[in-house]
Amino acid sequence: MSVQGKVVIITGASSGIGEASAKLLAKNGAKVVIGARREARLKEITDQIIAGGGQAAYQVTDVTQPEQMQALVQLAKDRFGGLDVIFNNAGIMPSSPISALHINEWQAMIDINLKGVLNGIAAVMPIFTSQKHGQIITTSSVAGLKSFPGAGIYGATKFAVRNLMEVIRMESAQEGTNIRTVTLYPAAINTELLHTITDQKTRAGMDSLYNSVGISPAAVARVVNFAVDQPEDVNVNEFTIYPTKQA
Repeated sequence: MSVQGKVVIITGASSGIGEASAKLLAKNGAKVVIGARREARLKEITDQIIAGGGQAAYQVTDVTQPEQMQALVQLAKDRFGGLDVIFNNAGIMPSSPISALHINEWQAMIDINLKGVLNGIAAVMPIFTSQKHGQIITTSSVAGLKSFPGAGIYGATKFAVRNLMEVIRMESAQEGTNIRTVTLYPAAINTELLHTITDQKTRAGMDSLYNSVGISPAAVARVVNFAVDQPEDVNVNEFTIYPTKQA
């Protein structure tokens, strides 16, 4: 089954990787349902997709609220008759040294980067297990593969996502539900993530890195499209996406 005709939910879709993925998938024939907290951006992106001949719908969605994720899934079913893929992409990265004790930011990262992913999985799991097919794509990070000073809590949420996705893959194979998983590990991708960093020293270092090597979210969107385009018996489940210039 190719991208053509698939119904795909994308969270964190008001900019960056989510926006780029929605536009590319829709261009290739997917029916996309996008969610984020900024309605004006969601409407603009949806209008652009429809004007280009694609199919799209949107709903304001806070991934930390389980009922809002369930409503986004219901929208996909009501508008397009089913669901094939969820792309759990919403995330924040207010990185800082642990000794700085930005505890409120720790909690926000756990709520969005981890609990938000869990809420997405919980919303689609009954559908995917019943129909015995489905694909769960989640944005982790290179900070989910390696440990970086200044990114302890962010990395902890992304390591957790890595484990979660692999367990889902294994359990689905054991249970015969054919749910495919894709975990993305982006490195320096030019998105709005840096805007969430309040620690000035950390922000300066990240700005320097991204300004020198950062690449477009379109790079990750192409990987997402590739994964969705694979046949149902193929699970291409992990991708690390580096700028070529990043050491």
